[in-house]
Amino acid sequence: MSAASLDSRVGAIRTVALVGPAGAGKTLLLEALLAHAGAIAQPGSIERGSTVSDHDPLERRVGHSLQSSLAHFTHGGIRVHAIDTPGAPDFVGQALPALEAADTALVVINAQHGIELMAQRMLTAAAGRGLARLIVVNRIDAPDSDLPGLLAQIRNVFGRECLPLNLPADSARRVADCFFAASGAADFSSVAEAHRALVEQVVEVDAGFVDRYLSEGDIDPRELHAPLEQALREGHLVPVCFCSARTGAGIGELLAVIEALMPNPAEGNPPPFLEGKGSEPRPYPAQPDPARHVLAHLFKVVADPYLGKMGVMRVHQGRVAKGGLLYVGHARKPIRVTHLFMLQGGKHVDVDEALPGDLCAIAKVDDLAFDAVLHDAQEDEHIYLKPLDFPTPVHGLALSPARRGDEQKLWEVLARLVDEDPCLRIEQAGETHQTLVYGLGELHLRLLLERVKELYKGEVVTEPPRIAYRETVSQAAEGHYRHKKQSGGAGQFGEVYLRVEPLPRGSGFEFVDAVKGGTIPGAFMPAVEKGVRQACARGVVAGHPVTDLRVVVYDGKHHSVDSKEIAFVTAGRRALTEAVRAAQPLVLEPVVQVEITAPEHSVGDITGDLASRRGQVNGTRTAVPGSLIVQGLAPLAELANYQTRLNAMTAGHGRYTLLLSHYEAVPPSTQAALVAAFGGHDEGD
Repeated sequence: MSAASLDSRVGAIRTVALVGPAGAGKTLLLEALLAHAGAIAQPGSIERGSTVSDHDPLERRVGHSLQSSLAHFTHGGIRVHAIDTPGAPDFVGQALPALEAADTALVVINAQHGIELMAQRMLTAAAGRGLARLIVVNRIDAPDSDLPGLLAQIRNVFGRECLPLNLPADSARRVADCFFAASGAADFSSVAEAHRALVEQVVEVDAGFVDRYLSEGDIDPRELHAPLEQALREGHLVPVCFCSARTGAGIGELLAVIEALMPNPAEGNPPPFLEGKGSEPRPYPAQPDPARHVLAHLFKVVADPYLGKMGVMRVHQGRVAKGGLLYVGHARKPIRVTHLFMLQGGKHVDVDEALPGDLCAIAKVDDLAFDAVLHDAQEDEHIYLKPLDFPTPVHGLALSPARRGDEQKLWEVLARLVDEDPCLRIEQAGETHQTLVYGLGELHLRLLLERVKELYKGEVVTEPPRIAYRETVSQAAEGHYRHKKQSGGAGQFGEVYLRVEPLPRGSGFEFVDAVKGGTIPGAFMPAVEKGVRQACARGVVAGHPVTDLRVVVYDGKHHSVDSKEIAFVTAGRRALTEAVRAAQPLVLEPVVQVEITAPEHSVGDITGDLASRRGQVNGTRTAVPGSLIVQGLAPLAELANYQTRLNAMTAGHGRYTLLLSHYEAVPPSTQAALVAAFGGHDEGD
């Protein structure tokens, strides 16, 4: 969309996401911006629980952000939407979706702590999403901070395109502008040199400006808005700003940068909408035009106790109006927008309309789901936003209600919470008969349990997930059982001879009817198979399902009067048990592919630890700058509570994902322990 045709109201919108590690000061930075813009009387305090964004009672209790939170303000004729995100790696499922809603990612770095892995991770994710990036160095007033060294580190780690828009001055009590000002005093470096580097970096994207710069020297930065936006879009420039949310130093200048230099909805890269079914969808060119069809993306879902399901969305195209009709994804029935509001932390501010670039919310709609696209024309039902690449939740916990009969109620509460967080997953484990919830770490699940207790209002029992072991045979063997029962009248009779044979790993189960001469009539063969399958499902030596074997029934006997299905079910079950016990049974364990992302300096500890867990390392590759991904295989049983150990080796910066690879036999000592724990139960009885 050309600048001439851009709706002036849309051109006056800015949307930013504050991302970065925990402790960087994102929440207080937002408080300082809100106060400077006049949206609040004074900045709130985390200690007093009075900040706008940390409005949830649980957040106030623990003292840090657990979910993304929205706020907005108007200053200098510009409406700014800001998303405050949690910085703990366990809550990245709340931070990443903010990148789908913003045009600019403000990557906040604590001047005392330097560059942390979460800052690298979010900067890389923002670049992958095509966002403009602005690095904000907060807490410049902190003692013992090395600001010149930190700026050099930023440029070394993130690239030479990271250039300061301003520099600390007067012992970090204020900042000196380096873009519009050609000279000035700063605590370190040179304003003049920083100004020259910025101008040269910006004009490089436009050949006409390059010629002017070479012939005329310095160019008025006010003429460089178009090439500046291009440089931001292309990642050719990643500005760095300095500030202190505590003292207010640089806050006004940061606000001015957001308003004057950061892109409006038409100046950033277009959102990655796709259209069509199948494996090769086409890019869809959404335009920030209020007159076009509506396209809005739900990047956050909240189960509000008073408003029901609430969906928070970014309007990308068209105009969402109160009272209008919208479709949710593929739904054929439209919903009416009865309530439309913008969020100010926990407060709801009613609005009549939302334009492209606005963040707004609707409520009391059960069909809302994370990542859904809302539209007002049914022909747009196949348009969707390119999905984010979320980390796989692998930290598991089994939950059950203390009160029998409440299983469904607990499941509904868990499903409601999983709707809010794309990095939570629940499942019913058929093999172990457990309700399992998976998250990104111990903290993630601990806070989930807090929310479950609030909503479920009953006692919940937790235990580690049971390992889904399996059993198989290592050689062929035969089994036989005659079931004969006489009780006065008609009796029960069935006799089965069968053979078990091992199959390759992953083959499953085969049942073969090789009976000749009708010794077992065909009508009773399904009963024999049923008994065999019952024994396989229950397990023979350790109480786990039997797999990777072929069962061949080759002989038997029947009685013309006493033979019944129940007799052949019992005979098949007991014959299978006898055969498996004679076939040198093995207990199999799941082996998983593991990918561990961690700082480079921790890789040696990680590979050694993995080897101690019966694992093997298959290689490493580079992740974000300063970190590596270790790839390997390990038994799942050895990775119980692995995140805790990984946190210790990586100072909390390590993450891992798991994917089932195959099953293989457990060590003899483990098999002996599992068999002993089963206690020699005869499941055939």
